[in-house]
Parts: sequence; structure tokens; C-alpha cells
Amino acid sequence: MLPNLPFFKKQKTDDSTFSGTTDRSEIFLASRRDFLKIGSLAAGGFVLGVNFQCSGPKGEVITFSPNVFVSIASDNTVTIVAHRSEMGTGIRTSLPMIVADELGADWSLVKIVQAEGDEEKYGNQNTDGSFSVRMFYEPMKKAGATARHMLVQAAAKEWGVSPAACDTEASHVVLKESGKKIPFGDLVEKIKTMELPKPEELTMKEFSSYKLVGTGVPIYDAKAIATGQAVFGADVNLPNMLIAVVQRSPVVGAKVISFRDEKALAIPGVKKVVKIDGPGLPAGLDKALEGIAVLAENTWAAIKGREALEIEWDLGPNQNYNSKSQLQEMLKSTASKGTVKRERGNFSQAKSASGKVLEKTYLAPFYAHATIEPPAAIADVKTDGSVEIWAPSQHPQWARGAVAGALGIDIAKVKMNVTLLGGGFGRKSKPDFVAEAAILSKAAGVPVRVQWTREDDLHHDFFHSHSAQRIIATLDDAGNLTGWNHHSVFPAIGSSNTPAPPSDGELDLGARDFPYGVPNIRIETHETTAHTRIGWLRSVSNIHHVFAIGTMLDEIAEARGLDPIDQAIQLLGEDKDLVFAGEMIGEYGNYGEKIEDFPWNTGRMKKVIQTVAEKSNWKQNLSAGKAMGFAAHKSFLTYVACVVMVEKDASGKISIPEVHYAVDCGIGVNTDRIRSQFEGGAQFATSLAMTSAITFENGQVQQNNFDTYQIIRMPQAPKKIEVHLVPSMEKPTGVGEPPVPPFIPALANAMYKLTGKRNYELPFKV
Repeated sequence: MLPNLPFFKKQKTDDSTFSGTTDRSEIFLASRRDFLKIGSLAAGGFVLGVNFQCSGPKGEVITFSPNVFVSIASDNTVTIVAHRSEMGTGIRTSLPMIVADELGADWSLVKIVQAEGDEEKYGNQNTDGSFSVRMFYEPMKKAGATARHMLVQAAAKEWGVSPAACDTEASHVVLKESGKKIPFGDLVEKIKTMELPKPEELTMKEFSSYKLVGTGVPIYDAKAIATGQAVFGADVNLPNMLIAVVQRSPVVGAKVISFRDEKALAIPGVKKVVKIDGPGLPAGLDKALEGIAVLAENTWAAIKGREALEIEWDLGPNQNYNSKSQLQEMLKSTASKGTVKRERGNFSQAKSASGKVLEKTYLAPFYAHATIEPPAAIADVKTDGSVEIWAPSQHPQWARGAVAGALGIDIAKVKMNVTLLGGGFGRKSKPDFVAEAAILSKAAGVPVRVQWTREDDLHHDFFHSHSAQRIIATLDDAGNLTGWNHHSVFPAIGSSNTPAPPSDGELDLGARDFPYGVPNIRIETHETTAHTRIGWLRSVSNIHHVFAIGTMLDEIAEARGLDPIDQAIQLLGEDKDLVFAGEMIGEYGNYGEKIEDFPWNTGRMKKVIQTVAEKSNWKQNLSAGKAMGFAAHKSFLTYVACVVMVEKDASGKISIPEVHYAVDCGIGVNTDRIRSQFEGGAQFATSLAMTSAITFENGQVQQNNFDTYQIIRMPQAPKKIEVHLVPSMEKPTGVGEPPVPPFIPALANAMYKLTGKRNYELPFKV
């Protein structure tokens, strides 16, 4: 069963600010029991808790325990618990901004505390799938508004005036007419004894009155990161701690037959060698791989000890696996009839009656996450059987559960501390490395930090799956696009050594949700087998689906004699909400949201396309040696259009001087972080398009480090990235993943215009 994946399981917080939905979050005064749970945060202060209710996978209401606590202290400090993981996205800044702005707090007096991983205390903490802001925007506003209401009531009573005569600003309640003011801290004792207001008594601020939301606020952790004070996973050091590195099974499913550790134990500093029993097959998403761990006083000794191990392996059924051969087999399968997952009209008839047929195939490789910080986790198993963990985890509850399962203890005995993450991209939501640390600490009887090397990280990732696709498009005699047949095959995330087609959720990421007004559409998928660990990586199946779709649409526009942007607007048709009614075979996921709450609106997509055309000066006459390409896509409920400019110098070297994004993500909470996510997304996507690929021979990854699994260097990076935010008062949506999908086909289309050669395989062969 897949654990709480945002593109497989519906996760939703209704938002009463927006029509058609009802917010069901609840605000409460923290009790004595809550004070004990959250410790020093509550000392001497006023504490509000936020209890979120979200819809589950079948629409049922799931009630979580308090997710966030907001504290106001007598010294005027406002403390907000951040229950999401910070990996550079700025989420530890953006969600507290909402509370502070609605409250009227002085941002310089706001303190942010990282929550431990604990579902009982903080509810859902999975920071994945670009859904944190959309899930928590309204409840955060509600928490701030509740505290503001109580502060205003207390001040108004003291002054003998109507609450309507008061407001909050810069952590003071202000009497609007005279400017008289009183600090929040002076009102703490009064509001601690007040009853909470009823929901109907609350008034949310007008968006125009916000001073933080909708602006660019630097991330809260910036100074600590810049000065080296920030604590990432590998920065945690405990007394008597040992460092562990693991020689993991070289092929997924391999088992240790025997091993000799005498030479390893002879290395100065090496203290212990421990065998980790892996799950075999299926490998799962949260289990430690089979391996032999070397525990030492320092990392160098542990690595040298690992090199000295002598291990005999039973490599298992995947030992002859070759990814290039499988990719060709997958491609061949797309020429046959697949399982139909969406049907509109009759594609077969459209093909028979067509004046022209375009048929193209597309290949994409495995990708590794390659976060700059490789996985690391610290565990301290105590003599009473409890354990404390420190880890850079995107999904601390899952990590906590994986540790409990690995040690055979109750989850209540696992304390999970979340450090900063040096990149995530979905890799650090999987808790295998955290389970390793717990297993080894129990075996050693002391705290243990498991440290992955770059080679470990590339060899034993949960890879973004390679894929093969075939798209057949039909044109009538008048040049109209009459038919679209998309075949997609790749090892599904949910499969492990068992043939399985991609799930509906994976196909909804770019393939089944094809939005264009083509009268005859057929989307098909095919089965294949996973021979390694498959996971989700930034934007997931959108990567390969949109590469194929975006480049094929460009080729169709050329065949029709149309400008690609003009064609996109034409095919989107009149402004309307798409519902795909009667066309989907299987449930349409819509990123976990009801489509009536987050509709697929063609008008919003046209707006970002028109904006990027204007801002990039799309139809300009470019000088020789330059070209531009376009693509657009909606993912994670955010509309994005992208134009990439490429340039070739006298030596034939291609560079990317300019990129333009137009983005409609609804209300933009922190515009600095939105722009940063798109700037980083362009760099990330350039690597996927130009340099990165994982391949397997004899079941083993062939890339070892950044010399063979390359990410772009500075000369290859886009030089200028302009992010144009389309003003919107629609519900906020995700921005972490949407930058990636449209960039790759936009780059491919630009390169075609520059070189005259189309790329049908990633990475591009320049």
C-alpha cells in the first residue's frame, strides 16, 4: 500500500474564503495536557492550537490532532510551530507568514520552532507533493484571526471602546482614531481567561491589507544557513556516537551469503560490524536494504573498514537486468494495443479518415534525486527500548513508523526530531536510511549516525522511472487536429519485480489530463516490470509525459503551419472548466482534490500562455544563432507557460541565455519563494534534459558520482530566469514541482528551431 502519497491519496483542507467549500478546521485553547506536549513553548504565554480536518481518500472526514500551536508571550514574542519540513522551499517561512499577517504581528518578533515528527501532536507533516500551502492556507488565517479577535476584545474592554474601533499592527492593538496602542504581551494574561470566539464572529482581513502575504519575505533560516549555524542531518553529534557506512546489496533483492570482517575490524577506529537483514523482494518503500554496516569513531575509518569487507552475495533474480534492453522492450510494447485509460470519440475512425498521420516515440531514462546533502540519520536507542531520531525527513511520521517497525516497538517510543534538509525532491520522504540508523544503534548500544556517500546515494536511490511513449496524431485534409493517441509505459511506483501498469494517479500527471479540444482522444498504458526501487521525484510522471506531449504539439503546429502559441490557444478553445466527464476509465485524481473545487480552467491556462508570449516578446525577430521554444502545462493545480531561449556560439556550443515563466498559482503567499522555486526548477530541469541519466547493467547502477551522473555546471545553467506571476485571488496551489514539466519541452523545441534536429530521447544528444 502506498503511504500517503499526494498524487495517490486525496488530501484536502476546505477553505471557506472561497466559494463552494467549507473550512472544517477548529481553533482551541491549549489545555494543561497540551502544555505538557509542547513544553517550554507555552511557558507563561497564551497558546492557541489549530485542529485540522481534511478529506480522506474516499471523501470521509479525517480529524487530526492539533497541527500547529501559536503562542503569544508577555515579552511580545509570537512563537509559531512549523510542522512542515524545510528543504529550501521556504515553507517554514511561508505558513507562519499567513498566521502573523492575519494576527497583525511584527515579523521581527516572530519566532519559528520546528515541530518534532508526531502525528498525535501535529497531524499530517508530509512535506511532499506541493500541497502544503493549499492545505493549510485557510486554517493558518483562522488561527491568526482568532488570536487577533481576542486581543482586540481585551484591549477594547480596557479602553472602554467598541472592538470595531480597534485593530492590530506591529504586535500592538491600536485604537484607530487616536493611535493609542498596547503591546500584545500586555494583554496575554487577560486573553488567557477569555472564551474562544465562535467561527461566525471571526472576520478575516482583506487581502489588500496584508503586509506579508503576497510579498517576498526572505526565508527565516537564511542567516543561520549563511553563517553555518543551521543544523542539517549530518550536523548532529551526540556523546559516544559512532559513524556507520553500509555496504548495501549491489542488486535490489540481493542477499548476503557470508561475509568476513577481520580486515575491517583491524582498521584503527572501527568498533563494530553489523549485518542488516533486508526485505528481499519486494524491496518496499520504507525498508532498509540488505547490507553489512561498519561502525567507527569517524567517517573515514568507517569508509576504509567498508572497503576491507569481504562479502559473498546471492544477487537474486535482478542480477541480469539491463535498463537499455528493457527500455527498448517497453518502446516495442507501445506499438501494440494497450489498456485504455481515457477515451473520447473514436480515434480509430479518425485515423482511418485522416489526411495526415504523425507518429513519434519518446524515451526518458532513470533519474536519481542527487540532493546535494546525501541521506544521513542519527538514532539513539535507549536502555528502556525507546529511541530518539534526528533526520532530514520530508515525512517524519512515516520515518517514525518505519523505525518502530524495524525495532519491533510501539510508535509511542519513537521520538522524531526533524533537521533542515539539504534538498529533498521526494527522496527524503522515504525513510529507509532512518530505519538503518535505528537498527544499528540498537545493535551497538550507542548513538549511531548513518552516513550515505554520494556513491551510496546514486546506487541505492528510489529512482524516477525510465519510460517509453508513443504519440499518434491525426490531421484532416483541412489541417485540423482530429485525433490524439498517447501510449505510456514505465515501471510503476507501486510495483516491485511484478508486472504492473502505471496507476491512474501516475497517468493523471500529464497524460490522462490532456486538456486540448481534440475530438478523438485515446490514452493507453502497458505493463512492465520494476527491477529496482522506484520512487517519486520532483513533478513525478509529468516529467516524461510533458516532454513527449510538449514536443509533439510543437511538431504538430509545424505540420499545420501554425505558431505553437497560437495553436495552444486555439486548441484550448473557449474559457471553460474541464471535467473529463465520461472519458476517464478509473478515477481521475486531480492531485487529491475534487475537480469542482479545483477545476481545470482553460481560461487560466490561456492567460499564462498569453502572458509568457508578451513578456518573452515571443514573435520578435531573433538574431542569427538564437531561437526560442514554448510549452505549457498545468501540474499540482498550478498553470505554467514557459519560453526558453537558446543560443549557439561560433564553436557550436549551445547555451541558455534566457528563460521566461508565466505562473498562475492562485494567491501567492511568498513571492520570493515562488520565484526561487521556479529559478531552481529551471536549473533542475536543465540537468534532466541535458546531462543526467541512470543506467543499469547486470542489475547494478553504472553511475558513481557527479562525474558520471552529471548535474549542470554554471556555464550550462540558464543565465537569466524571469518569473512572471499572474495576479490571482483563486485558491493557492503548489509551486515546488510545476516549474519542471514545461521547461524540458520548451528547451527541446528551442533547440530544434536552432539546429533543425528534434530530440526524442532524454537527455538530449547535442
